Amino acid sequence: MTEIWIADDDRGVRFVLAEALRDAGHGVREFGSGDAVRAALSEGRPGLLLTDVRMPGEDGLRLLEDLTSRGIGPVIVMSAYTDVATTAAAYRAGAADYIAKPFDLDQAVEAVERALATLADVEIPAVAATDGHALLGESPAMREVFRLIGRVAASDLNVLITGETGTGKELVARALHDESARRGHPYVALNTAAIPSELLESELFGHEAGAFTGATRRHAGRFEQADGGTLFLDEIGDMPIALQTRLLRVLAGGEFYRVGGRELMRGNVRIIAATHQDLDARVASGHFRADLKHRLDVVRIALPSLRQRRADIPLLARHFLAAAANELKLPPKRFSRGAMKLIEQRDYPGNVRELENLCRRLAVIAPGPEILATDLGDVAARDTRDADWTDALRRWVEDALAQGETEVHARARDALDRTLLQAALIANDGHRQHAAAALGVGRNTLTRKLGASRKRRPSTE
Repeated sequence: MTEIWIADDDRGVRFVLAEALRDAGHGVREFGSGDAVRAALSEGRPGLLLTDVRMPGEDGLRLLEDLTSRGIGPVIVMSAYTDVATTAAAYRAGAADYIAKPFDLDQAVEAVERALATLADVEIPAVAATDGHALLGESPAMREVFRLIGRVAASDLNVLITGETGTGKELVARALHDESARRGHPYVALNTAAIPSELLESELFGHEAGAFTGATRRHAGRFEQADGGTLFLDEIGDMPIALQTRLLRVLAGGEFYRVGGRELMRGNVRIIAATHQDLDARVASGHFRADLKHRLDVVRIALPSLRQRRADIPLLARHFLAAAANELKLPPKRFSRGAMKLIEQRDYPGNVRELENLCRRLAVIAPGPEILATDLGDVAARDTRDADWTDALRRWVEDALAQGETEVHARARDALDRTLLQAALIANDGHRQHAAAALGVGRNTLTRKLGASRKRRPSTE
């Protein structure tokens, strides 16, 4: 029978995990600290160790590094602190798996069974961990992202990051580089959608002097600049199809020519690409090469939208508010309970970037040390209402166009006028002059629009 050791200073965690493992047929031994595990190694060694990260005395990561170096394991790391640096450090040190607390007991037992079945995880040389990653989150969706970053960072596999605009794709790319063995080499980023198509080839591969008008000297492209490091290609879905062919050749052979050059260049570059588009749909429509997609999409990290991780909004909002106050040299502020409730309820089409901009504005415009719900009246609540009705309008237009309807603009304008007039008259007890003033139009304009609305209204008689 394989004996499994559990190291955790939380007696409750040890108890429930040990019982679940015993029910699965394993022998279990429990320890309250890393020091206790180390002392027990003089008597024997475990078939597998489950260790918490933060414990009194020696922490779980140092214990993991030592056991891995001595060939003892496998080791599964458990922690409630699922930040990028900790997760990546665990995998670099040779962890067989990383379990985020609180965890499902069935999943924990499955992780143990999986680790025991393989017993052949590749050891990755330990590298000093970095702190201070800009990626934040405690939701299950973000914990899985952190776990995947930690697992993939130390490899040299190409990665495709997908997600809506503003979800933090470049932050993930930077974390993958910073936690990799390439961290001492350049990290170079290029937004392929921001460069005119006629200049994009030169930006990627460089050019020789005289290659085209204005090329007065040799220019090293992004591939050369990133040699030995990481090249991040943002918005890869917008790359012109002709340039996709050349990029594919580089990825396949690692060789390229500068524009106008004859010298064969060789580069050792890891590619991380990102897009907010559906690449499968782009491939199906003929706008993206399927073979290039397969080269880039070796590992995919899908970032959730902010509405899919609402539990992270308070954490992010407080972080952005404090960061804005520090950057702009403003007095620190805090959110009232009412203000935070409004911020949590708001939809963010621009995702984390939009939330950050909102917090920066509030850091400046909120008059007191505590941000109140009323301070968000012109910022959050209005934007939320606007987003609600414009989203509904967009869906209506899309449906009308899909059904082949004509004069969509005229119908929408008539419906908007009619709705505004009716709401204004009801709010002002049928008083036309007051309703017109509330809408910001003249009384004659209101009367004319009312008459036109009645003429266009279908008869119910």
